[in-house]
Amino acid sequence: MAILSFVVYDILGQAALLIGLLALVGLLIQKKPADKVISGTLKTIVGFLIFGIGSTAAQGALNGFQTLFVTAFGLEGVTPISEAITARAQTVYPVVIALIMVGGFVCNLFVAKFTRFKYVFLTGGESLFMSGMLAVMLKAMGLSDVAAILIGAVIHGFAAAIYPAIAQKSMRAVTGSDEIAMGHYVTLAYALSGWLGSKVGDPKNSTENINLPGWLAMFKDYIVSVSVSIGIVYYVTSLVAGRAAVEAMAGGTHWLIWPLMQTLTFAGGLYVIITGVRLFLGEIVPAFAGITEKLIPGAKPALDCPIVFPYAPTATVLGFISAYIAGLICMFIMAAIGTTVMIPVAIPYFFIGATAGVFGNARGGWKGCVVGAFVSGILIAIGPAIIYPVMASVGLTGGSFPETDMTLIGIVLNFIGKALGKW
Repeated sequence: MAILSFVVYDILGQAALLIGLLALVGLLIQKKPADKVISGTLKTIVGFLIFGIGSTAAQGALNGFQTLFVTAFGLEGVTPISEAITARAQTVYPVVIALIMVGGFVCNLFVAKFTRFKYVFLTGGESLFMSGMLAVMLKAMGLSDVAAILIGAVIHGFAAAIYPAIAQKSMRAVTGSDEIAMGHYVTLAYALSGWLGSKVGDPKNSTENINLPGWLAMFKDYIVSVSVSIGIVYYVTSLVAGRAAVEAMAGGTHWLIWPLMQTLTFAGGLYVIITGVRLFLGEIVPAFAGITEKLIPGAKPALDCPIVFPYAPTATVLGFISAYIAGLICMFIMAAIGTTVMIPVAIPYFFIGATAGVFGNARGGWKGCVVGAFVSGILIAIGPAIIYPVMASVGLTGGSFPETDMTLIGIVLNFIGKALGKW
């Protein structure tokens, strides 16, 4: 058990090490000189860690906003955020989750090897979340640990290979090539965003090509646009929450300065994310080619959603805002009709909304960005609400999974469970 825990959580659970290991294997297969192997491996790991540092900084700033938002508007409900619900699920089904994750990765390799779905899912965090969701749903159906592990691993393995394929057409429009795929379990929303974009707009009218008159042209710089747009939202929420609520979080910082610093921290985090992504993509793509040529010909690495941010930085901001507005509308509607209220948590709404915005923009310009991200914001509010009763039935109250790909599987399993009379 100790060895299993080390492999799953200390190696496979560390995305930077997993991707670095793959880069190392790829470079060795290509028989690169020792200096190229060492530098390529280290740059891959460091680039991914830089991306992680930026994500942590951005998430920290958004956590503060989320706390203020709940205080400001006095709403209580379910918070759909995978990190939290998976952490709780691990206290209930630790072995089942671990073995589904390992088995799912092995199954993914077999599917990529022997089917036309040539995608290898490399986002460790998302793999862990999928394993957590599957463990909860399958155990809630009354399955034994062995049955849950075997069925969960097979579902996970096929999902890891098939879901990236669903979004690949739009991913190709984003990156301009077929070298990488989307390794984030929201591909249904991303593919839909790209498709909607193609119907409502023109990629020539990209968010990155918007011509702004006079002094407004400074907003073409995404650092400026992020700082101003997020700053407005942060200050409005802070003012509604009140001085006392802000001071309780600000420590010794003045309550009117603290929102500014959080805003700038978020903007800095986004810049670091984009810098890290550019570094590690420059290394992992050619290194991964060595693996695919020898072991799984034609396979593509499916990587985490921020890999698309550098392709349309302005769309990331516009997508987040559009998706979050959709989440707020859904929240107020749910509260009004008396159903379980899904609180739009800023962290998943940023990463999912921003990515959906990039996909919509790639095929439909700024109109596609806005519409695609808005619809995605609705999906990541409704999906978690549908599967929430199952989460609550096993004691995991107050949380759910926002990813559309996970919730689709959860909805199917929920339907099967009801048909079998399991709940």
